[in-house]
Amino acid sequence: MTQFLAPILTLTGLGLLFALVLTFASKKFALVQDPRIREVMEKLPGANCGSCGMAGCARFAEALAKGEAALDNCKVCSEEAASEIAGILGFELSLSEKKVVSLRCHGGKKAGDKFIYQGLKDCQAAAQLLGGQKLCSYACLGFANCQRACPFGAIRMSAEGLPVIDIELCTGCGKCVQACPRDLLVLIPRRGKVYVGCSSRDPAKVVARVCEVGCIVCKKCEQACPVEAIKVVENLAVIDYDKCTSCGECIKACPRKIIFGRK
Repeated sequence: MTQFLAPILTLTGLGLLFALVLTFASKKFALVQDPRIREVMEKLPGANCGSCGMAGCARFAEALAKGEAALDNCKVCSEEAASEIAGILGFELSLSEKKVVSLRCHGGKKAGDKFIYQGLKDCQAAAQLLGGQKLCSYACLGFANCQRACPFGAIRMSAEGLPVIDIELCTGCGKCVQACPRDLLVLIPRRGKVYVGCSSRDPAKVVARVCEVGCIVCKKCEQACPVEAIKVVENLAVIDYDKCTSCGECIKACPRKIIFGRK
């Protein structure tokens, strides 16, 4: 029996020694987390959408606490939450203007097809096949990449095969903008109530041949605007939101009904 006692005591002693060493090391080299990180995390929306450029809200909270990120990088954060986070971190709140997504194509079934596409139902894939199935090289391909990219369910596809944006759900994160191979989704100021639903830069004769509703460069919108907030630039009506008062005169003047207003 005594022949086993020495090894048992030795192993026990070693175990206690290692435990003491590990305990000491854990306290000596412990990483102390800034307590503000947890507080900031509780105020962030927790969507983990990545629009801030970080891997998720936890990483963004850490970067904020370290001064490595700007608060307005989070497009989802409400002004109330942003104000509370600024208070936690002890800096003055300065937020950029909130934006919302706008669709620059309303052709859908009114924009003609040049062939019957039977490939993968994906806009990127369709765009790589002869530039897509639409006659208009600026037209929405309608395969819902933007809808799938939206982390907030703010986009649905209509019967026309066009994205419909719910501005109440849209946070302006820009994920759908990145997903569109034709750059048809753009971020505009949320205060802007009027937008042009076309992106074609083609001459009027070409637009009239390939789409029933595309901008035909008639300039009636430009002539109707009382504050000169809309100009035709490179065959397309463009709105200056610093001037636009959302009066709606350009909407009434457009013969193709391609300028829209929203609440």
